[in-house]
Amino acid sequence: MSLVEREIRTSDLDLICHHRFEMFRDIGEPLENIEAMIVEFRKWLNPRLHNGEYFGFILEESGKPAGGIGLSIIDWAPHVLHPKDHLRGYISNVYVEHHCRRQGIASRLMALGEAELKKRGASLIVLHASDAGREIYDKSGWKQSSEMIKHV
Repeated sequence: MSLVEREIRTSDLDLICHHRFEMFRDIGEPLENIEAMIVEFRKWLNPRLHNGEYFGFILEESGKPAGGIGLSIIDWAPHVLHPKDHLRGYISNVYVEHHCRRQGIASRLMALGEAELKKRGASLIVLHASDAGREIYDKSGWKQSSEMIKHV
């Protein structure tokens, strides 16, 4: 498989929404929850694609998307895990099309994403892993954190 990498473009709005939709469907989230979330995600994503707050990469095979990764930089308070700086990288929407899986695409996307976030000044990178993605992350040195959530 010959893959071409490219940066995310503002014209990728529909593709990124498709990847996010399919990612949550693969995880097993209820369809009605995903559909409602995508409407809001699209509104959130569009300005961030245009101003560069959301960036990332698409890998293409024969001009068609094989997978993608979304990236952001978060201005975070200095922490014991990164006491001398305040920038955290955030990885989201890692998705590989079904017919392209098990060919190293997710690992390649992660390497691209990690290098780009480091280049932009992040010394710590975070992501939320699905069960399907956990193996890839474990193999490349990612560690489980103590993050907890609560809806209010």
